[in-house]
Amino acid sequence: MPLFIFNIIYIVEYYGADDCGYSPPMVDPNAPADDGQPPAAQPATQARNPLHGITLEAMLVALEAHYGWFRLSEQIPIRCFAIDPSVKSSLAFLRKTPWARAKVESLYLFMLREQKRGRR
Repeated sequence: MPLFIFNIIYIVEYYGADDCGYSPPMVDPNAPADDGQPPAAQPATQARNPLHGITLEAMLVALEAHYGWFRLSEQIPIRCFAIDPSVKSSLAFLRKTPWARAKVESLYLFMLREQKRGRR
């Protein structure tokens, strides 16, 4: 970086843009970011992820409706499913415990596959 540009940047940072007569270029905050690709050509990162857009609460409610708390506690032996189960207490535990959340997500995916096979 040439020395005069460094000096300008230093002056702007030290004194502020108003004091040195420098104003940054106007940028429209609502304009889309120009990354060189048209918006349709950008890859969908979550296109084939069945859990994309599904909240943990929605997963838990669907599992409870499908299995019930008793069978859910047999499938995944967690105390919050076996002793005084509720959606609120289970969500609190699952959000703090990554291994238990992974098991719930796995069982939810299994349930979706089984439901899909049953419809055929």
